[in-house]
Amino acid sequence: MPISAPLLAILACPLCKADVKLTADEKGLKCVSCHRVYPIKDDIPVMIIDEATVEPGRAVKP
Repeated sequence: MPISAPLLAILACPLCKADVKLTADEKGLKCVSCHRVYPIKDDIPVMIIDEATVEPGRAVKP
């Protein structure tokens, strides 16, 4: 089951507080600012900074 629109509207990156968007493969949530990708495991977004990956080739804000 994909993330619902109302849930997606209230989620934010825990590091920089920017909006997140569903990745193309629907397996993660990507921050529009710092480009961290938070995984979705068993239909639950894991919004833990240490669990996120950074999209290759993107600069990361400290």
